[in-house]
Amino acid sequence: MDNQGFRAMLLAISDKLSEENLKNLKFLCPDIGKKKLEKMNKGVDLFECLIEKTAIGPDNTEHLRFLLNKIDQQVLLEIIDEYERGATRSPADPLDAKEREKINVATEVIVEHLGKKWLQVGRKLGLQQTQLEGIQEKHSRDLEEQVRELIRQWMKKKRENARVQDLITALRDCKQNLTADLVEKNLRELGAH
Repeated sequence: MDNQGFRAMLLAISDKLSEENLKNLKFLCPDIGKKKLEKMNKGVDLFECLIEKTAIGPDNTEHLRFLLNKIDQQVLLEIIDEYERGATRSPADPLDAKEREKINVATEVIVEHLGKKWLQVGRKLGLQQTQLEGIQEKHSRDLEEQVRELIRQWMKKKRENARVQDLITALRDCKQNLTADLVEKNLRELGAH
């Protein structure tokens, strides 16, 4: 995702933060250091620091989502969503159409059958704990959307290296063999496996 779009998104969020919001955000980031935090009087100052610490970046908005959720600013998450929708509409889709189709088939099966084990599968797929918590917060009442978001995050991380076989392997590693079998069965029926 592009750095300029990411920074524009951060600026838009910063402009909508009240002094109280900023104070609360700074409170949630004690690892930055008290002296540094005291000098910050805008959201962009804090975001710049989080970028330096690689806590957030163009491909990593989960920590930012987590922070905004904690200060009860879910409305600002829409700015992140808009940025991510724009960024995913890139003309050059890194995945070839055949692999995307396989992953789409697998996603539908996994969403229908995985259930609460999605966190374990997410860890197997290499997602960070903060990303998993962000997914939980974003879709706190919808298990199916949590699973869908998990796969979206994984695809965003893997980009052109996303393979349906990785999903199947992660399912099997987490003892979700029935779901893995169903994915393989549906792929065979599609003639894609």
